[in-house]
Amino acid sequence: MPKGISRAAAKIPSIHDALKTEYGDLDCPLDYRTPFQLLVCAVLSAQCTDKKVNSISPSLFAKFPDAEAMSKTTPACVERVIRSIGLAKTKSRNIVNAAKLIMEKFDGRIPDTIEELTMLPGVGRKTANVLLGHAFDKPGFPADTHVIRLANRIGFAKTDNPVAIERIVNQNLPPEQWCEFSLLLIHHGRNACKARNPRCDDCAIANICEEKKKMLPRKDAERGRNRAKRV
Repeated sequence: MPKGISRAAAKIPSIHDALKTEYGDLDCPLDYRTPFQLLVCAVLSAQCTDKKVNSISPSLFAKFPDAEAMSKTTPACVERVIRSIGLAKTKSRNIVNAAKLIMEKFDGRIPDTIEELTMLPGVGRKTANVLLGHAFDKPGFPADTHVIRLANRIGFAKTDNPVAIERIVNQNLPPEQWCEFSLLLIHHGRNACKARNPRCDDCAIANICEEKKKMLPRKDAERGRNRAKRV
């Protein structure tokens, strides 16, 4: 068995199906109209909530709606609009420089391959996969902090490396389900399998989750100690 892959990796399709039954069809939580706007929103979303990004992006796109307009402004101008978002200075610089590169190297076209997307400032593999899956309807599995946490808790990965987790999913799920599976895991992580106080007793995949199985002996032992105290 390859390093980093657990026996639960083979259950990834079942995990997908259970979460799909629980949550149904999910849309991208970021508000955008064009691939460029999604690119900007994805860059802004690093260490920031989607809700916050969606509250700021309309003002930003009213001033700079596309790569051409963004390439002609300065990071300082962008920073003034997004200053309430964390890492505003760095994100502003990356967004403007990405727009310039899009205009200079790609003739204003947002690239649609992971190799080209990751050439853009501020665009890592996760952001590139967001673009592939939502803007271009191409296979892509974005692995954010929720995905990494759930992959390890559920047990289909034993690594914090997002590229390794992406590889595990890609090996065990049809490409057309990669983007959807990421959304389902993220939604489940935000609503049920939270970092603190996960709702394990009300979980759609409790029968598959390795962490849930580990908790059962601990709960049995705790009940035993409580009974002993009462005697």
